[in-house]
Amino acid sequence: MDDLDGVVAEALDVFAAAGDPASLEQGKARYLGKAGRLTEALKSLGKLDPAERREAGARINAAKERIEGALAARRDALLEAEFEARLRGEAVDVTLPGRMRARGSVHPVIRTWRRVEDIFRSIGFAVADGPEIETDWYNFTALNQPENHPARSMHDTFYVEGGLLLRTHTSPMQVRYARTHEPPIKVIAPGRTYRVDSDATHSPMFHQVEGLWIDENISFADLKGVYTDFLRRFFETDQLDVRFRPSFFPFTEPSAEIDMAFSSGPLKGRWLEISGSGQVHPQVIRNFGLDPERHVGFAFGSGLERLTMLRYGVGDLRLFFEGDVRFLEQFA
Repeated sequence: MDDLDGVVAEALDVFAAAGDPASLEQGKARYLGKAGRLTEALKSLGKLDPAERREAGARINAAKERIEGALAARRDALLEAEFEARLRGEAVDVTLPGRMRARGSVHPVIRTWRRVEDIFRSIGFAVADGPEIETDWYNFTALNQPENHPARSMHDTFYVEGGLLLRTHTSPMQVRYARTHEPPIKVIAPGRTYRVDSDATHSPMFHQVEGLWIDENISFADLKGVYTDFLRRFFETDQLDVRFRPSFFPFTEPSAEIDMAFSSGPLKGRWLEISGSGQVHPQVIRNFGLDPERHVGFAFGSGLERLTMLRYGVGDLRLFFEGDVRFLEQFA
């Protein structure tokens, strides 16, 4: 091959014109591939006599080195250009505010749940948890509500297969806990409950906390002291009044509704129902497996959503379950 300088010059022009790695590799095959021009020249050396073969081989190898050098330089240039383009496209303006990963927070009702547990644990109450799908016996009968009891009409109940139901209150846990523990029994049972009801102040699924204290000398005065102290600690103020109104619950006798009123603030002087309560009914004590002539005590049940609404000034129960971040981020 006489015009090796021309071949090298041509290869350099082809490499320089290649705008991407694929085009460059096509140019390489044209000169250095199995059927490339320099490869064919090397194959033709066998036809020459030894003296000519040595000289021609040296010239071809020199041309090949120049082409390979130009190829490597162009590869590096293309990689550098690609890297620069990526840097320009992915540039970060360090003067902009950082993009922080959003952080979640505890739901306000769960915040109340934890606060209630902390307060009652601090005065010696255990915390019990149990099934949300209950038997009729634990949910109604054991709590002095036989099948024909009119109090059952107060509970719009979700029934499921096999005679089971979604518990309408967490009171069944009082029975379950008392039947497996010896007095004195001091326990609260927070958890989810279910009733067929939905409006601004009711939800098909809601949260309750039940409290139970059973011993040999527990009176209504103990109930008043414990629950009044709980309210003042929960709302972090002594500026509230508590009253007990006579009422009826099948599982307590006597029974009382507990009302509270703040002494200051936007709800000053307005009485709000906050809980049901009473001395545990003797029949319920028997269903605990205990002797009502020896063991007495009190029970109460409070809605966690109602406590949360009063603590944070929320006017519509449904806001807790809609998942609106604009509402929930206030509690972050």
